[in-house]
Amino acid sequence: MIDYTKLNIARLQSKGLTALEFFAAEIERWKRSKERTAQLDGERYYIGDHDILQRKRTAIGKNGPITLDNLPNNQIVDNQYGKMVDQKTNYLLGQKFKIDADDEAYAMALSEVFDRRFHRLLQNIGGDSLNGGIGWLYPYYDADKLRFRRLPPYEVLPFWADDQHTELDAVVRLYASEVYEGQTLKTVERVEIYSSDGIGRYILTDGKLKDDPYNPHSSYIVRKGVAGEETGFNWDRLPVVPFKYNAKEIPLISRTKSLQDAINAIMSDFVNNMQEDSRNTILVIKNYDGEDLAQFRQNLAAYGAVKVRTVDGAAGAVETLQIEVNHHNYQALLEILKRALVENAMGFDAKNLRSSTPNQMNIQSMYSDVDLDANGMEAEYQAAFEDLLFFINAYLANTGKGDFSGKSVEIIFNRDMLMNEAESIDNLKKSVGIISRETLLAQHPWVSDVEAEQNRLDTEARRRLDDYGGAFGDQGGDGDPNAQQ
Repeated sequence: MIDYTKLNIARLQSKGLTALEFFAAEIERWKRSKERTAQLDGERYYIGDHDILQRKRTAIGKNGPITLDNLPNNQIVDNQYGKMVDQKTNYLLGQKFKIDADDEAYAMALSEVFDRRFHRLLQNIGGDSLNGGIGWLYPYYDADKLRFRRLPPYEVLPFWADDQHTELDAVVRLYASEVYEGQTLKTVERVEIYSSDGIGRYILTDGKLKDDPYNPHSSYIVRKGVAGEETGFNWDRLPVVPFKYNAKEIPLISRTKSLQDAINAIMSDFVNNMQEDSRNTILVIKNYDGEDLAQFRQNLAAYGAVKVRTVDGAAGAVETLQIEVNHHNYQALLEILKRALVENAMGFDAKNLRSSTPNQMNIQSMYSDVDLDANGMEAEYQAAFEDLLFFINAYLANTGKGDFSGKSVEIIFNRDMLMNEAESIDNLKKSVGIISRETLLAQHPWVSDVEAEQNRLDTEARRRLDDYGGAFGDQGGDGDPNAQQ
């Protein structure tokens, strides 16, 4: 049984409210909250499910707006938001980070944990941080091996112990699961509550939490003894690590959704107008009885016809009013919106380099916004790695790979920035003799592993020295070029 009375949550002290009743109430409130709605919007906008896909063509009828099904209704998605998420994720996390530790054994052990699978997982968490404002990583044991699981932000309700959101009291995970009841497939809402006592597992039904009959409560680590008995162990800390996009945990979609919707609307409206050949001409029908205003506006929107009755008794006639679609207006507005979205997302547009000389100063200027935003994101990720290293160090100690607690280590993110390689190499040549060879190699655009490159250079130097000595040896047995004289 999970004991939630240890949690430092003031609202649990409310009279007549049990811990499970409190969590159930908080979950129901959170499901409809603005924070979770923004997280869901960020996720669906990233995959291309935009609001424009639900738009309908309407007109004003007798009893209010009505849907017009006979008009072109293009629903075009130009996913600039998804492009910004990928751009910012790959800029900071596209290249594998480096591990800088004074202890070589510690660095080697960490490199085994932070393998390519972890790097791929970290990139996915980076997308979660941007789409949801915060990403979540859950370290767990699988057959005595430390593994990591990503928890989507819209599934996680955190309970913070402080106003700065630096320490967790508990974490609730809500997710949908399909189960069979007889031969009927149903969707149930499962709840996992992570606390200092382990993981409590429940089913959310009619606003109440009930024990999950198929997934019992458990400790974070379960080990089997010689006789097959199981022993549970819990961490000293809550094993759920937050990776924040920024200190306020504001998702990127909150800064860009209105601009993205406007881009989709402009493109869809332009194609609609181009396809409405019959609507480009409004018919003016003279000397014909009119009708009520609602029917008039409905017919105007649906058929592009205006019925007009003349006063002087002149014969009826049909005239046309031509409406030209100026594509330059759409193009200008579209460019303004896309530029505004890039600026609000603090990204960059590489097409800017096409109109200028791509020297390093221009490149750095183009990257200034995304670099500033990456600085804040990196600061949050560095703090997250400090929390994560607690669990990794415990794992290394428990598996006999070494006790590295208290050892210093630095995670260095390699940002994926374009560069003028020729200019960079020329500057490095001018710096020979001023700074060390190791520093020069670290800054060279073609070098990914400084230590390996140093070993290659040393090997080539020894080979040249051996060849040089061998050449003198052919001229004289002791290497003296005058030995034969």
